[in-house]
Amino acid sequence: MRKVENILWGIVLIVVGIIFGGNALGVTNVNVFFDGWWTLFIIIPCFIGLFHENDKTGNLIGLLIGIALLLGCQDILDFDLIWKLALPTILVILGLSIIFKNVFDNKISDEIKKLNGKRKGDHSYWATFAGQNVNFDGEKFDGADLTAVFGGVKCDLRNAIIDSDVVINATVVFGGVEIYVPSHVKVKIKAIPIFGGVDNKAHTKVDEDSHIIYVNATVVFGGVEIK
Repeated sequence: MRKVENILWGIVLIVVGIIFGGNALGVTNVNVFFDGWWTLFIIIPCFIGLFHENDKTGNLIGLLIGIALLLGCQDILDFDLIWKLALPTILVILGLSIIFKNVFDNKISDEIKKLNGKRKGDHSYWATFAGQNVNFDGEKFDGADLTAVFGGVKCDLRNAIIDSDVVINATVVFGGVEIYVPSHVKVKIKAIPIFGGVDNKAHTKVDEDSHIIYVNATVVFGGVEIK
């Protein structure tokens, strides 16, 4: 999907360049500053994001909002109607996203639930208007809960002892969580991002016997990075 995203951005830049060049030479006369032109800064990134992000809910909401604002600027839709329908539309999209995600990720959800039930001890780490670094060097890791609210949590597992499948429950609200994983594990993600996302940048070399780190993330205006 990253390749498709790069191609789409390349096409956008080429088209914009041709329009500006054509206008400068008098070959074309395209009004690039039409009413609502600024909504393209919402519409285009959200549209391209649909071809890249694992969970497309935030991009879909942003795309619909951008299109509605553009139609409002063009006097096709009434702004009062747009504001009245904005919240109900967002809630419906989020509800459908959660329902269908639970349906399609049922196997992962069941495994996460089972692992959370087996976990012993309280491994909960919070960062509220602050930051926290958690390091498991030389320690056995059997899962954790990471919560960042207007703050950040960094969890380093690169030298941790992971001898079974584990789950990390990450909750982010206007913040960020970074998870550094060892090279010998698999990573599987279940996420509910609302104007946020989960980005897996980990480069792991795994085989059929590799243990799995499940990342169960809820992200609201923030991000989770796996490195």
